[in-house]
Amino acid sequence: MPPLLLPMTLLVLVVVILLLASAAVAALVVRRRRQFAEEEEDWEVEYGPHRIRYKDLHGATNGFRDLIGAGGFGRVYHGVLPRSGAEVAVKVISHGSRQGLQEFVSEIVSMSRLRHRNLVQLLHYCRRRGELLLVYDYMPNGSLDQHLFGHPSSELSWEHRAKIVRGVAAGLLYLHEGWEQVVVHRDIKSGNVLLDADMNGKLSDFGLARLYDHGGDPQTTRVVGTLGYIAPEMSKTGKATTSSDVFAFGAFLLEVACGRRPVVFSNNDSEDSPPSPGLVELVLGHWKAGKITEARDPRMGKCDEDDLELVLKLGLLCSHPDPLRRPGMRQVVQILEGAAPAPETSPEDLGDSMTLFEHSEAFDRFVGVSFPSTSGFTTATMRTSTSNSPDEKRQLLFS
Repeated sequence: MPPLLLPMTLLVLVVVILLLASAAVAALVVRRRRQFAEEEEDWEVEYGPHRIRYKDLHGATNGFRDLIGAGGFGRVYHGVLPRSGAEVAVKVISHGSRQGLQEFVSEIVSMSRLRHRNLVQLLHYCRRRGELLLVYDYMPNGSLDQHLFGHPSSELSWEHRAKIVRGVAAGLLYLHEGWEQVVVHRDIKSGNVLLDADMNGKLSDFGLARLYDHGGDPQTTRVVGTLGYIAPEMSKTGKATTSSDVFAFGAFLLEVACGRRPVVFSNNDSEDSPPSPGLVELVLGHWKAGKITEARDPRMGKCDEDDLELVLKLGLLCSHPDPLRRPGMRQVVQILEGAAPAPETSPEDLGDSMTLFEHSEAFDRFVGVSFPSTSGFTTATMRTSTSNSPDEKRQLLFS
């Protein structure tokens, strides 16, 4: 090779190498941008302050490695926000419908304005490739159902249980009456109650919640929720109301006091056979026998028998199959706080119809439709064909 061509050849090689290196770097940059690419549309502008970059969440969760929960709703990861150092829980939800996602984001971000000590606070959200990422305050003691059913060594005292149910009742009263709109949660259960470091109960998971104006009429929608907590009238009306939330709260009260699920399907139950006796029937049976406190969870040790009896009877009243006979959450909170007298009722007053699945053929069919649950318990959904408006007048048993 002539001496003059050698430098030229080296120059060409250097240029080629630089071009290849640049192309490789560009490919890596594009790949990384795609990895952290987010979706944002015009309708999300008003929610800007609540958005957080996917890249920041990826770093906060150490690449989504610290999985702390999973279920039909998606996955939940523990994370630490880099700027504030705050511990958070990041819920990742897949969503295929663009319109449905828009409505979901609108509803969720609206609820981020809710402020109450017994509600888990939504901090941020992010949207990426059909996934919605919701960032909440981290609750170090997990969900209540883990303590009731998941940890054999966990023995919640009556003091803790009473504190938790009072807190959840206060949070639910705020949703129903204390905000600018009525918020119907639609999925109250122990799996959706999270516990902070001081064992305060906080109502969470507003993915099914619905809003409507005070004095307005709730819209007919799908019947959703968890079997055992769903008010029987919803199979006819399809409307989630504050009264249907009260029904679920009644089941929750019994669940916490008794340490049992509202409904348990045994392996021997066939599709055609009725379910095993539910928690309402069990507690009502103890009451008729004059020993209602024997329905209690035997693991919780000593407790105030009068307080326990009050909670059990209040749970039955809230779970009444007739929505007109249920109290509102204001009355419930007043009774739990000792600011109002307990209702003077008897098993006969509540009647022999305290059965969750006997009120309509539609509800019987509804039992057979199930979907994944956030806590491993059966979640159900169906569409209703009627939209009759229930009478909002309450006939309370308080005097």
